[in-house]
Amino acid sequence: MNSLEVISPGPLCTVQDRGRPGHSAIGVGRSGAADVAAHDAANRLVGNVVDAAALEATMGGLRIRVHGRAVVAVTGAPSAITVNGLTNGMYCTIALSDGDELAVGTPASGLRTYLAIRGGIDVEPFLGSRSTDTLSGLGPAHVSEGSAFAIGRDSSDWPLVQEIPPPGALAPIHVILGPRADWFLDPTVLFTQQWSVTADSNRVGIRLDGESPLTRSISDELPSEGMVVGALQVPPDGKPVLFLVDHPVTGGYPVVGVVRSDDLAQLGQLRPGDGLRFTPARA
Repeated sequence: MNSLEVISPGPLCTVQDRGRPGHSAIGVGRSGAADVAAHDAANRLVGNVVDAAALEATMGGLRIRVHGRAVVAVTGAPSAITVNGLTNGMYCTIALSDGDELAVGTPASGLRTYLAIRGGIDVEPFLGSRSTDTLSGLGPAHVSEGSAFAIGRDSSDWPLVQEIPPPGALAPIHVILGPRADWFLDPTVLFTQQWSVTADSNRVGIRLDGESPLTRSISDELPSEGMVVGALQVPPDGKPVLFLVDHPVTGGYPVVGVVRSDDLAQLGQLRPGDGLRFTPARA
């Protein structure tokens, strides 16, 4: 049986598909690929169904060996790709033979890289998803040295795929103000400055820093409310936390706004030190 062996996982590697939406009522978050556009592109390149499970590598360093023949693709943050030490490319199909080794270098920009294999990563699903949730611990364990994965049967036809532009200077992220924008003296402060990603960021959320924190106009305690991917929750210091795919399903700080769903994939590639700006979303 064909399989994939992990020689080195790099700083952090997890199995991800498109997540497990629809279970917040029982305390289970969505999880899934942080950059779903890159994840989907990798699957399309190898002819998988879009929801097939792939490997998500953070800051590169992933090295794998295949047993049997396999077709793979690497997408996401631009990285040097080698097969048996020879340079290869991203956003293309790569045919591997038994014993071939593929390595992903440290990204030149962006944060997360996706490796899809034709057929998908075959791990036991939980609530309909094979994603690792780094906050709750649900789903498969973090990928480690020596991890071995059987290849699934989530293949389909071979479509054409266009390369997604590599991460660089981000366009402004569109935000819909609310539901608690009225808890702040001037919620538009969100749009008048550049925010920077702090080192205290992960798949749960991105902590932001800026020159002018948001100031509360209402200081009452707020009961826990449901949270979604892209929610901008504001703690007492006035510096927003932008929830990503492994976010908690509830939170007790007011949410000043929510990122438009079309812009969520970009957020999965932000790394510490990157800057971003928000802009109001049109109704």
